Amino acid sequence: MKLALVHDHLNQQGGAEKVLLTLHKLYPDSKVYTLLYDQSKMSADFHSIDIEDSFIARLPLAKSKFRWYLLFMPMAIEKLDLSNASVVLSSASHFAKGIKKPKNAIHICYCHTPTRYLWSHSHKYTEELSIPKIVKKFLPYIFPYLRQWDLDAARNVDYFIANSNVVAGRIKKYYNRDAVVIYPPVEIDNFYINPDIDNYYVVISRFRPYKRVDLAVKTFNKLGIPLKIIGSGEDEKRLKKMAKKNIEFLGNIDDKEKAEVLSRARALIHPQADEDFGITAVEAMAAGRPVIAFRSGGVVETVKDGVTGKFFDEQTWEMLSEVVIRFDHEQFDPNVIREHALGFDKSVFQQKIKTFVESVIT
Repeated sequence: MKLALVHDHLNQQGGAEKVLLTLHKLYPDSKVYTLLYDQSKMSADFHSIDIEDSFIARLPLAKSKFRWYLLFMPMAIEKLDLSNASVVLSSASHFAKGIKKPKNAIHICYCHTPTRYLWSHSHKYTEELSIPKIVKKFLPYIFPYLRQWDLDAARNVDYFIANSNVVAGRIKKYYNRDAVVIYPPVEIDNFYINPDIDNYYVVISRFRPYKRVDLAVKTFNKLGIPLKIIGSGEDEKRLKKMAKKNIEFLGNIDDKEKAEVLSRARALIHPQADEDFGITAVEAMAAGRPVIAFRSGGVVETVKDGVTGKFFDEQTWEMLSEVVIRFDHEQFDPNVIREHALGFDKSVFQQKIKTFVESVIT
């Protein structure tokens, strides 16, 4: 079996990139194909992997203005040459599913979500996109073409795997395809229970408007309770300008430091709606820490209300504040929380992926 891995783009670090790394560890001889690879933005784990990117990577300002080339991305992914592969395993939330597989090859798509800006969040994406206004004006004319291309790409996938039941529902809704659910991998062993709990809460997120880090900032501004925020992104300047002195921005810290920060937090704050899975919630639980989450998306599948965390039902600072004020972290058993997280360990993911791949190629 000659297996090729395909990923949308490698110019940021997040949950999808962790999935790709875990897949590559399962299939270490596989080559990775992607639209753009910016080594400076990726961890050292990627530096030894054989990675081939598309012609977009050679276009002017591609690394800094990647989204400007949106219209060329379907062509770019289709032109990548996978002619030697007998199995294609794509890790996709955008264009990777549209790879042209060789004749008689099998294409399995591990889908993080159907393309958000084409289906579920089209209007919001257009509003929040950091591009010149003149470019934004053309998006309504581009999106119908991209939607049709995305549908055609989905039809050419042989098997879909969804990272949650929420995403499986979206795949059925937008692509009319069934999907097997295999939860993404979490490095449970990287996290540990700490008997010394501090008085702060923590947020871990990319700084994108839809992630709603601003909701956590506004809430903790009102409460005056210490909040540590891990991450970076396009919304960073606005968030830092909003935040009062009780809120600390830690940036993109390494895994060891993240584990330490999580282990001593009273709880993880998870304010986003429609999260595809919510890997940071599982990481918090791996450290024995409870999660305070908006009741929406994949996190509903991972957090057990009253056992491993608490939900709030309105995405407002008033509702989040009410939960935080009443929250007592000592009511939660760290050992019970961590035991629950073990069901999402990377070893479970790898075994299920391996079993699925073997079942469809035999």
